[in-house]
Amino acid sequence: MALTRDFKETIRARVAGDPKFRNELLREGIESLLTGDMATAKTILRDYINATVGFAERAEATHIPSKSLMRMLGPSGNPRANNLFVVVSFLQRHEGVRFQLKAAAR
Repeated sequence: MALTRDFKETIRARVAGDPKFRNELLREGIESLLTGDMATAKTILRDYINATVGFAERAEATHIPSKSLMRMLGPSGNPRANNLFVVVSFLQRHEGVRFQLKAAAR
Protein backbone atom coordinates (compact mmCIF):
# COMPACT_ATOMS: atom_id res chain seq x y z
CA MET A 1 0.00 0.00 0.00
CA ALA A 2 1.49 3.32 -1.04
CA LEU A 3 1.55 6.12 1.48
CA THR A 4 -0.22 9.31 0.63
CA ARG A 5 1.60 12.59 0.60
CA ASP A 6 -0.56 13.79 3.53
CA PHE A 7 0.53 10.85 5.68
CA LYS A 8 4.21 11.40 4.89
CA GLU A 9 3.90 15.12 5.63
CA THR A 10 2.06 14.36 8.88
CA ILE A 11 4.83 12.02 10.03
CA ARG A 12 7.53 14.50 8.99
CA ALA A 13 5.81 17.34 10.89
CA ARG A 14 5.29 15.22 14.00
CA VAL A 15 8.91 14.01 13.95
CA ALA A 16 10.19 17.58 13.54
CA GLY A 17 8.14 18.94 16.42
CA ASP A 18 8.12 16.08 18.92
CA PRO A 19 11.49 14.61 19.98
CA LYS A 20 9.80 11.95 22.13
CA PHE A 21 7.74 10.76 19.15
CA ARG A 22 10.91 10.73 17.00
CA ASN A 23 12.75 8.56 19.57
CA GLU A 24 9.79 6.21 19.94
CA LEU A 25 9.48 5.83 16.17
CA LEU A 26 13.12 4.78 15.97
CA ARG A 27 12.74 2.49 19.00
CA GLU A 28 9.68 0.84 17.46
CA GLY A 29 11.55 0.24 14.20
CA ILE A 30 14.47 -1.39 16.01
CA GLU A 31 12.16 -3.45 18.22
CA SER A 32 10.25 -4.68 15.17
CA LEU A 33 13.55 -5.66 13.58
CA LEU A 34 14.65 -7.61 16.66
CA THR A 35 11.33 -9.44 16.98
CA GLY A 36 11.46 -10.54 13.36
CA ASP A 37 8.68 -8.32 12.02
CA MET A 38 10.72 -7.25 9.01
CA ALA A 39 7.84 -5.67 7.08
CA THR A 40 7.02 -3.31 9.95
CA ALA A 41 10.69 -2.65 10.74
CA LYS A 42 11.48 -1.68 7.14
CA THR A 43 8.43 0.57 6.89
CA ILE A 44 9.15 2.38 10.16
CA LEU A 45 12.87 2.80 9.47
CA ARG A 46 12.11 4.10 5.96
CA ASP A 47 9.58 6.61 7.38
CA TYR A 48 12.05 7.64 10.08
CA ILE A 49 14.85 8.23 7.56
CA ASN A 50 12.52 10.18 5.26
CA ALA A 51 11.36 12.36 8.15
CA THR A 52 14.78 13.03 9.67
CA VAL A 53 18.17 12.68 8.07
CA GLY A 54 17.07 11.74 4.54
CA PHE A 55 18.54 9.08 2.32
CA ALA A 56 21.30 11.23 0.78
CA GLU A 57 22.96 12.20 4.10
CA ARG A 58 22.54 8.68 5.44
CA ALA A 59 24.17 7.28 2.28
CA GLU A 60 27.16 9.57 2.67
CA ALA A 61 27.65 8.68 6.34
CA THR A 62 27.23 4.90 5.98
CA HIS A 63 28.74 4.41 2.50
CA ILE A 64 25.61 2.54 1.37
CA PRO A 65 24.16 4.13 -1.78
CA SER A 66 20.80 5.79 -1.17
CA LYS A 67 19.14 3.79 -3.96
CA SER A 68 20.33 0.57 -2.32
CA LEU A 69 18.92 1.63 1.04
CA MET A 70 15.60 2.61 -0.52
CA ARG A 71 15.38 -0.80 -2.17
CA MET A 72 16.41 -2.75 0.93
CA LEU A 73 13.82 -0.93 3.07
CA GLY A 74 11.16 -1.25 0.39
CA PRO A 75 8.31 -3.79 0.62
CA SER A 76 10.14 -6.45 -1.40
CA GLY A 77 13.62 -5.59 -0.13
CA ASN A 78 15.76 -8.26 1.47
CA PRO A 79 18.41 -6.39 3.46
CA ARG A 80 21.57 -8.04 4.73
CA ALA A 81 21.98 -7.98 8.50
CA ASN A 82 25.25 -6.06 8.36
CA ASN A 83 23.63 -3.28 6.29
CA LEU A 84 20.68 -3.06 8.67
CA PHE A 85 22.90 -2.76 11.72
CA VAL A 86 25.12 -0.14 10.07
CA VAL A 87 21.97 1.89 9.39
CA VAL A 88 20.58 1.37 12.92
CA SER A 89 23.92 2.37 14.45
CA PHE A 90 24.04 5.53 12.33
CA LEU A 91 20.44 6.46 13.19
CA GLN A 92 21.10 6.07 16.91
CA ARG A 93 24.19 8.29 16.69
CA HIS A 94 22.30 10.84 14.61
CA GLU A 95 19.45 10.90 17.13
CA GLY A 96 21.83 10.96 20.11
CA VAL A 97 20.33 7.85 21.69
CA ARG A 98 21.50 4.34 22.41
CA PHE A 99 18.94 1.61 22.87
CA GLN A 100 19.68 -1.37 25.11
CA LEU A 101 18.05 -4.77 25.24
CA LYS A 102 16.49 -6.07 28.43
CA ALA A 103 15.13 -9.54 28.95
CA ALA A 104 11.40 -9.55 29.54
CA ALA A 105 9.44 -12.29 31.24
CA ARG A 106 6.94 -14.03 28.98
